[in-house]
Amino acid sequence: MRSPATHAPLAALLALVGALVLLIAPAPDATAAASPAPTSPASGCALAGATGWTDEGHDTDRIRFQQPLGTKRVLTLFVDFPDAPADGPTTPYTAQLTPAADWMWQASYGRTWLAITPLDRWLRMPQASTAYGFQRGISFEQHEAYVRDAVRAAAPYADFSRYDLVYVVPPRTASAITFTPTYVYDPATAGVTVAGTRIKWAVTFGQDMWYWGPKIADHETGHTFGLPDLYAFTGSEQHRYVGGWDVMGRIGGPAPQYVGWETWKLGWIDDGQVACLPSPGWTTVQLTAVEYVGGTKIAVIRTGDTTAYVVESRRAAYTDRYPCSTGVLVYRVDTSVQTGYGPVRVVNGNPADTPPTGCTPLDLAAFHPGQSFTDWSARVQVSVRSGGPYGDTVQISSW
Repeated sequence: MRSPATHAPLAALLALVGALVLLIAPAPDATAAASPAPTSPASGCALAGATGWTDEGHDTDRIRFQQPLGTKRVLTLFVDFPDAPADGPTTPYTAQLTPAADWMWQASYGRTWLAITPLDRWLRMPQASTAYGFQRGISFEQHEAYVRDAVRAAAPYADFSRYDLVYVVPPRTASAITFTPTYVYDPATAGVTVAGTRIKWAVTFGQDMWYWGPKIADHETGHTFGLPDLYAFTGSEQHRYVGGWDVMGRIGGPAPQYVGWETWKLGWIDDGQVACLPSPGWTTVQLTAVEYVGGTKIAVIRTGDTTAYVVESRRAAYTDRYPCSTGVLVYRVDTSVQTGYGPVRVVNGNPADTPPTGCTPLDLAAFHPGQSFTDWSARVQVSVRSGGPYGDTVQISSW
């Protein structure tokens, strides 16, 4: 999802400072301090957003974006067009999307459930499929008009006051409805209202739902929660920032679990599961892999008002059944960076490794025991001390 140009102009890309992957070495402060510093309350590492739209900040606008906890009641509408009539029953379309509910349930540790209710009939849109302007440059106003026509067509058959979110699904014959954007309402405008109910959030699926599969619903619903896109909007390598490590990046990636920073932002892990180092010092943290429930999920080294390094453990389990590598994932968060321009950037711990078929070099990024990462400019070091079946022990330091 891209933010409407009238609402959030894209800021210039902030370049990462040079970071250096080294063989394991003593953390600079570890050699000088007699004992590790205790970690601070997690609030010391919570960063404010600075973009005015979807970003990685913790102060998400819960008027504009929906609360990501509890049951989200989703009404699925099936729409066809005068130039692209339905090609059969709605059942295969429902089957394509409903597994997204189980996936998000696992990804959220049981804290968010998508209760998807299909309106099991085709609804005829008033305009041809080619008239809605579906292309990567679709405007907010064009998209809102599409949502308005869909809910008006459904109004005689549905009580929208019973739902939090609307999914709009076209038939496979509607080739002009190419991709899947998310609609987030603007509270300052009249917007879309049906029978007195304001439609605040909608995902309008395109033909790419058949390529990406059910997790496209988890990606787009993540936008309604306030999450940014982690793939690149510009350049030849679309997935150069996080590879396949987050469903907000490459939807079909080998390890699509939301990164731990985002699960904290969404309230899926608690402050007590965050080890925070907001100032110079060092400490050792035992991390439980983000795929499993419980334990310390992330270690955060704050480096500025809007920046931090985050460390987490990744394993082949549940939402990440087929990762290209497992171990410790290190990434830099910058909450001042706009969606699509790298608000999260994964550090590749193994840049010399050759990825097997189906994997990219960044998919091999996980650090292993005996490896460390140092960013001399940010004065940060992460060392992997040991690993086990359910997590890793790391030493984090800043100076």
